[in-house]
Amino acid sequence: MSDILNKPTVLVLNRNWQAIHVRTPAEAFCMMATNVATGLEIEGQDHIRPVTWDEWITLPIRPQDQAVHTVRGSIRVPTVIVAVNYARVPKQRPRFCARTIRERDGSRCQYTGRLLHPDEGSIDHIVPRSRGGPDSWENCVWASREINTRKGNRLPHEAGLRLLAPPRVPKALPVTRLIRNVHRVSDWRLFAQEC
Repeated sequence: MSDILNKPTVLVLNRNWQAIHVRTPAEAFCMMATNVATGLEIEGQDHIRPVTWDEWITLPIRPQDQAVHTVRGSIRVPTVIVAVNYARVPKQRPRFCARTIRERDGSRCQYTGRLLHPDEGSIDHIVPRSRGGPDSWENCVWASREINTRKGNRLPHEAGLRLLAPPRVPKALPVTRLIRNVHRVSDWRLFAQEC
C-alpha cells in the first residue's frame, strides 16, 4: 500500500484546469481532505466532474482504479485533482542533465554543427572541470564523442576548436511543458500535452 501512496501519480491542475504539478496520492488525499483541492471523477472525455472529499470517499472503486484500503473501507486514488484557489501557472527551468543539454543544443555538436544521435554525443565542459570549470548551463555544450575526446582537458582554442555559439541558460518554461507522464495515466492526456 505504501508504494501506491508514495509514487507521484496524481496530476495537479490549477483552478483554470491547467496542469501545474504532479503529487503523490498521499499528498493529494491531504489536499482534498483540507479542501485545498477537489478530485476529478473522469469517465471519458465527456464526463469530467469535480468531487469534494466527502463525496470522494464514497465513490465506488472501478476496475481501472487504484485504491487504498482503510478501516472505513477502500478509497479510490485520484488521477487528477484541481487546486481550487490557485490560478497561476508556475514556470521552471529544465533540469540540468545530459538530455536537456542535448535538447537545448538541438542534438548538434556545438563545435562542428553535425547532427548527432544521442549515443554519438556527450557533455563537453568548455572550461574543463580539471581546470575549475563548473557544471553549469554556460559551461556545458553537446559535442560529438570524438571531438570531446580530442579536446580532453584543454580549452577549445588550445585544441583548435571554436564554438558555433555561446551556450545559454534555457528560459523558464510553464511547468506544463516539463510534466512527463512516466506512469502512463490515460486521464492525464486530457490536461497535459507532454503525456
